Amino acid sequence: MALFAQLDPIARNLAELGYDQPITGQGPQALYAYYYYNNPEYIRPNLTLRLAVAPAYLYGELGFKQLISPHTDVGLGFYGGAFGDNYYEVRQGRFYEGESFYGFGGGAALSVYHLLDPNWLIPLNLVGRVGVRESFFSADSDTLNTFTVPENLTTGFLRTGLRFGGKEPVLYPDLGLEISAWYERQWRNDIDPYGFNGDRQLNVASSLYWAYAGLNYSWTNIGHQVSFAVTAGTSSGADRLSAWRLGGVLPLVSEFPLVMPGYYYEELTAKSFAHFYGRYLVPLEHSHRLQFMLEGAAARLSYLPGFEQREAWQTGAGVGLSYTPRSKNCRIVLRYGYGFNAIRNGKEGGQSIGLLFQYDFEARKSSRGGD
Repeated sequence: MALFAQLDPIARNLAELGYDQPITGQGPQALYAYYYYNNPEYIRPNLTLRLAVAPAYLYGELGFKQLISPHTDVGLGFYGGAFGDNYYEVRQGRFYEGESFYGFGGGAALSVYHLLDPNWLIPLNLVGRVGVRESFFSADSDTLNTFTVPENLTTGFLRTGLRFGGKEPVLYPDLGLEISAWYERQWRNDIDPYGFNGDRQLNVASSLYWAYAGLNYSWTNIGHQVSFAVTAGTSSGADRLSAWRLGGVLPLVSEFPLVMPGYYYEELTAKSFAHFYGRYLVPLEHSHRLQFMLEGAAARLSYLPGFEQREAWQTGAGVGLSYTPRSKNCRIVLRYGYGFNAIRNGKEGGQSIGLLFQYDFEARKSSRGGD
């Protein structure tokens, strides 16, 4: 589960569920279910508490507003649990269950959020984060007996970035604008090779660089919604556990999801990439509660060695139905995706179906208050 890149100033009380099931082929499990809670005035006005609680995983951050200066906040993050570091080996459209394994662990981070433009309408934040993570790996029921999982890892990391605007941690927000650029450095303890007789190695250090630009906009009078995003990233020293992973359609699985309809979750492994995504929703009836969704994604990749595919470009498209009741306390999305270049049994063409669900307890309170 991702660490978020600034303190959330809005009270939130959400339940989130996402599931994506391949129709063609057999891929990694693509599922999240968690409760998101954010209190911007926890105990006292300058203290915030943010929690994302999954059945076997917890992410939290205690934020101290204006701790260093009137425009500088500090956050103490903590996270950990089961399955958060799972690794799924997918090469050329085939899921190798015998080379995949469980990952458990947790850690802590210290974050600093500095507002650079206090008099502007759209905030520009300088973000700095330093932290450590412990990861423990074990074979699952399908891991081959001849395959050795990695040793336990201690990873230190440093992330810094500039973020102009931001996006809400909700399903299909009505409004949002973000332009950001990031750098992250990771250091690991030196570990022995793993796999089949030590045929694969994890690097001691790696670096990630990426930039993101995205927009969400809604025409509330006619019920139309549009969203598009461009993400580009590269790396140095990347290995199987630190390379870029693209695929699947779960929009809240990470802070910067690299969605590819019709593909398995994390199917594509790359050293560098450019990713383009667009989505449009149009109402099917006058109340705007039922919407038809059309989405598409394309990515150009430089693959990690051993994960090369025939095409540098990968493309996918999808359709869906979104329903929001009159109270606006929940949203249900049924979707279908087709991956044009996803390799299935030696041919191109992958399909998946999925479900997204969000329940907003704060909206429920508001609707009750208005009755």
